[in-house]
Amino acid sequence: MTTIILKPHKEESLKRFHPWVFSGAIARVLLDASHTASAPEEGELVRVESAQGEALGVGHWQVGSIAVRILAFGVQELPADFWEQRIRAAYRVRESLGLIRTDNNTFRLIHGEGDFLPGLIVDVYADTAVVQAHSVGMHRCREVIAKTVATVVPQVQNVYYKSDDTLPFKAPVEGDKVGYLIRNTSPESEEFWSVENGLEFRIDWLRGQKTGFFVDQRENRALVERYAANKEVLNMFCYTGGFSLYALRGGAKRVDSVDVSQKAIDLVNANVAHNFPKAKNHTAVTADAFEYLAAQKNAGRTFDLIILDPPAFAKHRDAVKNALRGYQRINAKAIEMIRPGGILFTFSCSQAVDKEAFRLAVFSAAASVGRKVRILHQLHQPQDHPINIYHPEGEYLKGLVLYIE
Repeated sequence: MTTIILKPHKEESLKRFHPWVFSGAIARVLLDASHTASAPEEGELVRVESAQGEALGVGHWQVGSIAVRILAFGVQELPADFWEQRIRAAYRVRESLGLIRTDNNTFRLIHGEGDFLPGLIVDVYADTAVVQAHSVGMHRCREVIAKTVATVVPQVQNVYYKSDDTLPFKAPVEGDKVGYLIRNTSPESEEFWSVENGLEFRIDWLRGQKTGFFVDQRENRALVERYAANKEVLNMFCYTGGFSLYALRGGAKRVDSVDVSQKAIDLVNANVAHNFPKAKNHTAVTADAFEYLAAQKNAGRTFDLIILDPPAFAKHRDAVKNALRGYQRINAKAIEMIRPGGILFTFSCSQAVDKEAFRLAVFSAAASVGRKVRILHQLHQPQDHPINIYHPEGEYLKGLVLYIE
């Protein structure tokens, strides 16, 4: 195995169990005899040692500023049952949280660094697990990951691999980036339903965003249900309508769902019809968010409850300034359209935007409109999206619930 030697004093973060080794911390690379190239292959396992020769851990090598993602600390090789240990431990956490029930078979099984498996995401929808690799190392391990997930999680009969949009750009990847790794029950995504807190959602992991559904808003959707009774609700950036269904179950007077994607709107309508076949108080609209809000304002419409859950406005730090302007602009438009005594649920899923910057953007939006605003809740990602305490970068979802006078 190739050995990565760090510069003096660069081992401190690894001794604090931070799972990333940055390229600038590396003094030299000692290739083993199997290598004919001048550098390790992307995705291969490497050992990491301090300048004094202390074993710091084993991880996946990758090209870029993050050179190694550590899988196990203080060892020189992974134990034979490494994958079974890690995946079973993650499953036990979900069991202990009470997420696996007859009325809830939708949950995140593996959340990257939060489950000590950096570069790996696994979401479970009924009897199908959807695996995403964010590193070439995890891509190379996809077969053993799939087999272990199917062994550890009793409900999983199929494992679908979906990494075409998540693997590093131009990475030397062998094998398919999408497709079934295990298929026993032959699910058809167009008719595949998964249950979240008693509501059934049609999941399209073949063509949908991420793994097919945004599992991370489960608890926040339930909070919307608590506030929705007798309210006129606007769900912006609705995707497949998660917040809309919870609002309808909560007794909303009316729910409008808006998304720029017609495919998403089709799924919203299917989900509403499936769960509330007699509902007459839901409308789904395909429209740009900013244009829709401007048109509704010009028409004099207002709402009791608005949900803003946009896609990431900033996917890297260079885009943060523009993202914050976007958050300020969209929140100002929403605050203007909320009736006195109304509620705004507003979110950012941009990891590059920290919670203080997001809160300042929302504050600036409220100040620009001149409304009195109270914070009722400060929201974040749910229990099955844990944050490794040694890796605070894993905190990405931020939300505020605001009371607007």
